[in-house]
Amino acid sequence: MDGEPWRVLRAKFTTTFTSRRMKMMFDTLVAKTEDLERIVEVFAVIALLYYVRYRQTYWKRRGLYQFKPEYFFGNARKELFGLGSIFLLFRDTYEKARALKEKHFGIYFFWDPLYVPTDLNIIKHILIKDFPHFHGHGWFSHPKDRLSMNLFAMEGEPWRVLRAKLTSTFTSGRMKMMFDTLVAKTEGLERMVEGFMVRGNPVDIKETASRFTTDIIASCAFGIENDALGDDRNDFRRQGRKMFKPNVIYMLLFNTLPSWILGPLGFKFAPKDLDKFFSETVLDTIEYREKYDVRRKDFMDLLLQLKNGSDDGKHPPESQRLTVDEIIAQCFVFFLAGFETSSTTITFALLELAFSQDIQEKLRNEILDVLERYDGLLSYDAMMEMTYLDMVVGETLRKYPPGANLPRVCSKTYRVPGTDVVIEKGTKVQIPVWGIQMDPEYYPDPETFDPERFTADNKAKRPEMTFLPFGEGPRMCIGLRFGTMQVKVGLISLLKKFKFTLNEKTRTPIEMEKVNFVLAVEGDVWLNASRV
Repeated sequence: MDGEPWRVLRAKFTTTFTSRRMKMMFDTLVAKTEDLERIVEVFAVIALLYYVRYRQTYWKRRGLYQFKPEYFFGNARKELFGLGSIFLLFRDTYEKARALKEKHFGIYFFWDPLYVPTDLNIIKHILIKDFPHFHGHGWFSHPKDRLSMNLFAMEGEPWRVLRAKLTSTFTSGRMKMMFDTLVAKTEGLERMVEGFMVRGNPVDIKETASRFTTDIIASCAFGIENDALGDDRNDFRRQGRKMFKPNVIYMLLFNTLPSWILGPLGFKFAPKDLDKFFSETVLDTIEYREKYDVRRKDFMDLLLQLKNGSDDGKHPPESQRLTVDEIIAQCFVFFLAGFETSSTTITFALLELAFSQDIQEKLRNEILDVLERYDGLLSYDAMMEMTYLDMVVGETLRKYPPGANLPRVCSKTYRVPGTDVVIEKGTKVQIPVWGIQMDPEYYPDPETFDPERFTADNKAKRPEMTFLPFGEGPRMCIGLRFGTMQVKVGLISLLKKFKFTLNEKTRTPIEMEKVNFVLAVEGDVWLNASRV
C-alpha cells in the first residue's frame, strides 16, 4: 500500500509495537522458549536411549553371538563398579560360550562392544599371524602423562621403537648377571619368616611375598637398597599398594574412555603423588650415578648405558638411545609389572603346596639335592637344573595367571578368519587366558594342582595357545625371564628351610580380589611355618 491508505493503516498499528507492548509480550516468549527447551531435552533423552539400545545390538547386527546385555550397563555392571572380579567375568563367559560351541562372542562395557575369541586358531591369528591388526593393548597412554608412555601402554611405531631399544635388557645373559642381587634379598625374606615362626605366629605369606618382590624391584630397577621386608611403612611398599588399589571412578574412566579423550582432560595413569615419587626417585638415582660414575649389576645401569650411547662397548645411534623421560616410564612399569605379579605367583604357589604336602616334599627334595651338588650355594645354574620347580611354577601360572586376560585393540578393520564377522578399528579385544587355562579339554580336572602337566612330554601334547600367562607373539611379556627368576629364587629360599601348612585363619575356599590389575587372593593368606 502507499499514500493515504498506508498512512491510516500504519497509524492504527503503531501502538501495537511500542516498547511497553514488547515488554508485555516478553514473558510469553520466554515461556514458549522454555517449552521448546523441554521438548529438545526430551528428544535428546529419547535419542540417547535409542542410541544405547542400538549400540547394544552391535555384535548381533554383525552376526556374532552376544551375551544379553543389561540396559545401559552392558554385561559388566558389578565388575565396573567394583562389586565383582573382571577376570571372573571373562572366565565365566568363556565357559558358557564353549558350552554353546561358540568360536567367539561379544559383550559390552556399558554400550562399548568387546570382542572375545575362544577358538585357539583365532587367538593365534590375533596374537601372532595378524599382529599388525592388533598391536596395542588399548590401555591409557598419552604424551601429557610421562608415566603412561611405558612399553606396556604404548602402541604402533612408538612402541616398536621402544621395544627394540629395550630388548637387549632382558636377555638370559642379563638375568644371570643380576642373579646375585636377587639372592641377596632372600636373607631378609628368610629372617622375616623365621621371626614369625619364633614368635609362634602364622606367616601372612601374601604380605611377606609382596615385601620381598618390592625390595628386589627397588634394587634392580631403581638401584636403591630398599627395606620393605624390615619396614612396612617403607615408601616403595606404600606407593605400590596405592597403584594396585584403584578406585571405582578410575576404573570406570580407564575402561570406557579412549586416551585421546582422557589425555587432554588431564587424566593420569597414576596418582599425582605417586608420579612425583617415582619421577624424583629415578632423577635422583640418575644424577647420583652419573656424577660419581657408579656401576651396578641392575636394570638402571643397563638403561643408563642405553641413554648415554654405551652398551657394553657398543655405541648405538641417537635414535636408539633412551631419554630421561623414557627411563622414568620404564622404571615405573618395571616396578608395577615386577613386584605384584611375582608376589601373587609366590603366594599362590605356597598356598597350593600347603594344600599338597606330597608335592611340597618332592619339590623340597629336588631343591636340597641340587644345592648339595653346588656346595649349598644358590646359583643361576643350580636354579636352572631344578626341573620340578619349573613344573610347579608352570602349574601355578596355569591355575592362577596374574594377567588373567590379554587386552588388545583392533588397529585396522579385520575380518575374523573363517567367518563373516568383521572387527572395526578401535574395537577392544580380550583374550580369556584364565578361561583357556582352566578348560578341561586342555587340562583335565583343572581345579587340581598337578605339576606333572608340565613335563616335556605333556607340554608337547597340548595345542598351541593353551598356556598364555605371559602372552604370546611380538607383545609377549618382555620381562618374563626376570619375573620367573624372582619367583623361583623366593620359593627356593623358603622351601629349603621351612615347611608350610595351612593356618585356620586363611579363608577357604579362596576368593579373588574384585578391583585389581592382576589376579590376586582376596584377604590375607596365613600359613604355618616350621623348620625342615
